Amino acid sequence: MHDTAISLIELGAVFFGLGILGRLAWKIGISPIPLYLLGGVAFGTGGLIPLHGIQPFTHIASEIGVVLLLLLLGLEYSAGELVTGLRRSWVAGLIDIVLNAAPGALVALALGWGPIGALAMAGVTYISSSGIVAKVLGDLGRLGNRETPVILSILVFEDLAMAVYLPILTALLAGVSFIGGLTAVGVSLLVITVVLVIALRFGKYVSAIVDSPDPEVFLLRLLGAALLVAGLASELQVSAAVGSFLLGIAISGSTAQNATRMLEPLRDLFAAVFFVVFGLNTDPELIPPVLPIALGLAVLTVVTKVLTGWIAARMQGVARMGRLRAGAALVARGEFSIVIAGLAVSSGAVNGQMAALSTAYVLLMAILGPVAARVVEPLARAVLTRRTQAA
Repeated sequence: MHDTAISLIELGAVFFGLGILGRLAWKIGISPIPLYLLGGVAFGTGGLIPLHGIQPFTHIASEIGVVLLLLLLGLEYSAGELVTGLRRSWVAGLIDIVLNAAPGALVALALGWGPIGALAMAGVTYISSSGIVAKVLGDLGRLGNRETPVILSILVFEDLAMAVYLPILTALLAGVSFIGGLTAVGVSLLVITVVLVIALRFGKYVSAIVDSPDPEVFLLRLLGAALLVAGLASELQVSAAVGSFLLGIAISGSTAQNATRMLEPLRDLFAAVFFVVFGLNTDPELIPPVLPIALGLAVLTVVTKVLTGWIAARMQGVARMGRLRAGAALVARGEFSIVIAGLAVSSGAVNGQMAALSTAYVLLMAILGPVAARVVEPLARAVLTRRTQAA
């Protein structure tokens, strides 16, 4: 059988299987993300039937999935709302760093991985998955909730922190001089500043450039602009997620509404591929040896993320239930954590066991995140009801 035929058969089976898993997820009342991840693990490296013919497509498709997830998230908010949210949430952002980076660093030091290993693991446990959080908020219909701007402020703060963190980590892993690391950080911050200024002052012109009365032309312009901005941001040491999010907030008015309506089906398709690819790249044989450490780290950082969301939402006057939802929404880790671990291990500067631990940890958190976001509210209401009845 020809390679093209094999690729088409495997890709068709993956999409059809995703449809079945998605239907099952909604039938039992959970987000489909955990099932997508587990499906990827089952048919990825070391799985039941490894799928190798679709890798070239799924790799770029998963990147597009993250871009679209964050683009549509950005379309929900204006540049002014973003700046206001960052101004109000920077203290919570610093608390987020302390509470969630410390567990990873301490585990790395306890395992004898040294300062660089500690810095890498701190990044793994610190940053929430923007892609998973965006998908969960959309799936649960919470984009208009009072706590959602708080969640987005934390996510953006984390992504901006990554613009500083990643160049420093990369420089240390490569043995680059301190001046070289500072230069990389400066470029990242400059790019973010320029994009924010464009979004704030010239957003209407950005909307006019991508807008078109013809749906086909509009879709091509919009998707092309999103991929261009994401690619350029990534090349300049700023995450593609930040780039696509900032483009989204620069588009406003009826253009943003039309863009959301047109891109939602594409987002759902490519986002599903992103979660499957994460599972496909996970070798289940590597997980058992590090599972106890990963479980302990997962339990600890679930608590610290929920506490982060609670504190951040409380600072904005959100009610208790909204604080819990904010904390639970931030639990999931994902794409950034794997990138950080990959950079560290591939450099040879840290213990190779970090890849297995990071994979097990992120897989646990990527599953726990959507589940926690789904059950936190009904669980909290049930506890309050019992307390009321007991009183």
